[in-house]
Amino acid sequence: MLILKNATAVQFEPAMVKEDIDIAIEGSLIKEVGSNLVAKYPQAKVKDMKGQLVMPGIVCSHNHFYSGLSRGIMANIKPSPDFISTLKNLWWRLDRALDEESLYYSGLICSLEALKSGCTSVIDHHASPYYIQGSLNTLRKGFLKAGLRGMTCFETTDRNDGNRELQAGVEENIAFAKLIDAAKAKGDEPYLVEAHIGAHAPFTVSNEGLSMLGEALKVTGRGMHIHAAEDSYDVSHSHDHYGQDLIERLDSFGLISAKTLVAHGLYLSDNDIAIINKHDAFLVHNARSNMNNHVGYNHKLPSYKNLALGTDGIGSDMFEEMKFAFFKHRDAGGPLWPDSFIRYLSNGNELMARNFGAKFGRLEAGYKADLTICDYPSPTPLLKENIGGHIAFGLGSNSVNSVMVEGQMVYEDREYPFDVTPVFAEAAKVAKRLWQRMDALK
Repeated sequence: MLILKNATAVQFEPAMVKEDIDIAIEGSLIKEVGSNLVAKYPQAKVKDMKGQLVMPGIVCSHNHFYSGLSRGIMANIKPSPDFISTLKNLWWRLDRALDEESLYYSGLICSLEALKSGCTSVIDHHASPYYIQGSLNTLRKGFLKAGLRGMTCFETTDRNDGNRELQAGVEENIAFAKLIDAAKAKGDEPYLVEAHIGAHAPFTVSNEGLSMLGEALKVTGRGMHIHAAEDSYDVSHSHDHYGQDLIERLDSFGLISAKTLVAHGLYLSDNDIAIINKHDAFLVHNARSNMNNHVGYNHKLPSYKNLALGTDGIGSDMFEEMKFAFFKHRDAGGPLWPDSFIRYLSNGNELMARNFGAKFGRLEAGYKADLTICDYPSPTPLLKENIGGHIAFGLGSNSVNSVMVEGQMVYEDREYPFDVTPVFAEAAKVAKRLWQRMDALK
């Protein structure tokens, strides 16, 4: 047993701030939260928090670890005046250039940086059309090496090789879900990684593909993870080719459920939003990505029953993402205040709970010991009523001191448990080769 002594316990939802708290951790779970637990459990190992903030783990609810080696990219990228040309000229060339080595280092670097930013979990959405079979397990190895919890899936699409590519993507999703089931049954390593069934976006998946994905959901018992209405083109394409709204079309193939995660959704209709709400599904808002791609602003955020925050591949700094989401919302004339965006940040833990079959997101007995620990000598009172204001205007990832996942310190006192210097040095070499392969693609 480990006791985190003299912590300032901070919880987002329901809001809580309590000083001089002890948190007893046994195995992967919180055993007890209270005062003077050191006396109650005299045999426990004790770590004095000295008033540090201890919070339920922070979740990035939509990310792209395959883009980890694109930072400062020096490949020859044509001018891209709109969203579709950006996809074609940059991201769809990057994903085609990925091989096993570059994907492993991309995933591992992203996992390490997620921990340093305070994330305990990341929900990933993967693409590597020329390296499909086995790609999800390659990403899983990076998660496990770093000690990060998360989920991943392959974004099924027909954009490169038609039905053959669709079939291969669906098969990789199913195979990975079965691999996870087998690993859980075997129980010889921590259960840190889960599976979604992935698809790129409605405009790159035919009805035949959606039918295959529906069968994959039934076979695996997982949920769908897909982009939708990131740009207005997706909506126009669906109306032109299928005569349906986007979510209406997905729902007709049984793809919307309580485990469904829809990313972006800027241009979804009111009826589509009603379908998402009816099925208790999630929308994930990615404010910085939307701004970077100049696709517009989602003015309908308050209409969603379940809303979480993601980065869409712009790192895993969820403190930064929360700030941008709030400030952009205010800039757009939105009515929500910081406490709403703190709730959206906290909601990532509900996605973990639904997919891992465990309790996440509270400092209570029986909840997973996934914790984010911060140094934050607040210059003003920190209260349950103003947590949102402190994160919007103060507390950030530079405050992160330690991260615990599954009851284990995977980032402690600003240090990883192993030397990451060689990992970053090799990643830089791998990135150069990746960029060269991009330039060789037509």
